[in-house]
Amino acid sequence: MARVRVLPETARVPGRHETEAALDLAHRMPRLVLEARRVAANLSHGMHGRRRAGIGETFWQFRPFVTGEAAQRIDWRRSGRDDRLYVREREWEAAQNIWFWIDRSASMAFVSDLARATKAERAIVLGLALADAFVEGGERAGLLGLMPPRATARIAEAMAEALVMDRSSLDDDLPPRAPIPTMDEAILIGDFLSPPTEIATAVEAISSRGCRGHLVMIVDPVEETFPFEGQAVLHDLEDGISLRIGDAASWGEAYRERMKLHRGNLEDLARRRGWTFTVHRTDRPASEAALRLITLVAASRGAGGGRR
Repeated sequence: MARVRVLPETARVPGRHETEAALDLAHRMPRLVLEARRVAANLSHGMHGRRRAGIGETFWQFRPFVTGEAAQRIDWRRSGRDDRLYVREREWEAAQNIWFWIDRSASMAFVSDLARATKAERAIVLGLALADAFVEGGERAGLLGLMPPRATARIAEAMAEALVMDRSSLDDDLPPRAPIPTMDEAILIGDFLSPPTEIATAVEAISSRGCRGHLVMIVDPVEETFPFEGQAVLHDLEDGISLRIGDAASWGEAYRERMKLHRGNLEDLARRRGWTFTVHRTDRPASEAALRLITLVAASRGAGGGRR
């Protein structure tokens, strides 16, 4: 999938150093942290993720007794009401680790006149807001390859500092291929314009132990519609390759069809791994995507007691 910026033919093509400067978020990070906290403050989710069986004191549900389980687990009072044996399950009350990965590669610097922010800025705000909301709900949040999960009231600031200090990941448009524990959860936020096979390899490595996860694809509105006409230059922000085209409008249909195919591949990948896939446009409020992700996390944990 090409990671391109479309420019009029007479426009100056941005160089790699300009792109790197656009991605230097250090001076913008305090504003992004404040924006993330505003988004998190608007989310009302309570104990969103705890509704699964485990070790705790709060009753959750009765379920049928399974042959081979210890007989002392049977709730005889409930079982006495009909012809089946039942087990009393308690709600899981241990804090859970949620691992974030936030794409800050060159293609994430793209922003059109229709967008509210660059893709990188939106990805950071969304990631920090979710981390703040999850920690408020009793979970721990961390950054894949950068910061172990923590449960601190200043989680947004801690994650922001880790991102600012890390320069080695600016060329990485895919997350580290490191598996995370079965009971943990992954939220990967980026534009995911790499070849589907490469994305699949990274996701399969992360989820190899059976963890749940969520892919969040950040897109600029013009990447959805390709509304260009006339002479134009396609510029690959990752590799610095340019292509001059005579009629941008004639490319539109083929581009949109290829984007549809690419997203279909990502949806299939997520489905095969038992993950979710979300597309978020940068002309929409970050709170929309944040609320959807919180709902998806709660739903994935509630299904089957949270384990596949």
